Amino acid sequence: MRFEFRWLPATATLLGMVLFVYLGLWQSGKGDKLEAELAQHAARHQLGAVTVGASLVDASQLRDAPITATGYYEPQYQIFLDNRQDNGQPGVHVITPLKIEGTQNRILVNRGWVGWPQGRSVLPTVATPAGRVQVTGLAFVPSTKKFFLMPDHPEVSPQLWSRLDLARFSALLGHPLQPVVLLQNSGDANDTLVRRWDPPENRVGMHRGYAFQWFGMALALLIFYLLASIRKGDRT
Repeated sequence: MRFEFRWLPATATLLGMVLFVYLGLWQSGKGDKLEAELAQHAARHQLGAVTVGASLVDASQLRDAPITATGYYEPQYQIFLDNRQDNGQPGVHVITPLKIEGTQNRILVNRGWVGWPQGRSVLPTVATPAGRVQVTGLAFVPSTKKFFLMPDHPEVSPQLWSRLDLARFSALLGHPLQPVVLLQNSGDANDTLVRRWDPPENRVGMHRGYAFQWFGMALALLIFYLLASIRKGDRT
C-alpha cells in the first residue's frame, strides 16, 4: 500500500478542517463566556442588591444582578407588555416607571404578570402604590433585536406594547432612563401580581457538546482523507 497525494482532495480536506475547528473554537468560546457570566451572576447575588440612583448604570455589568431603587411610581406612563402567559393563561406584564428619589432619572419596573380575562378590548386594571417606595429585584436588559418573521403590528392601545423598547420609552418620558429594567421580587409588594422570573439558563454543557462535535468532524474528515488516499500496490 502507498499514500497518494492529490492537491484537490488535500485542499478540500484542509479547508473543511479549518472550518470545523473554527466552529468548534467558536462554540467552546461561547461556553467559556457563559460559564464566566454565570459565575459572575452567582458572585453578585452573594454581595447583595446594588442601589440604582442618580448615575446611569452599565447594563452589561449589571445584567441579572440584584438591584434596588427608591422613588415614586408614575402610573400615568404605565404600559402593558402584550402576549405574556402564565401557566398557559393569557395576560400581560405591567411596566411602571419609577422616578428615582433625588434625581430626574427613571427606571422601568416590571411589576409582574396579570391575567387578561376581559379580552383585548379592555385593559386590566392594576393599582399602583402611591408615595415613596423601595423596589428590589433583578436587573434585566431588554433585547434590541427585531425578528424578521415577527414585524411590529399596529397596537390596539397606546398602553399596550408588543415589546419593550427603552429608547421609545425614554422619548415618552422626556427624562433619562436607566438602561435596565427592574424585575420586581415576588415578595416585594402586597398585591396580586404574579412574579416568576426564570434564572439564567445554564447552557455551558450544550455549547461544549457542540464544540466536541465540530472537533470530532474535523478529525473524522482527516481520517477519511488519509484512508481514501491510500492505494494498494500493483499486483505482479
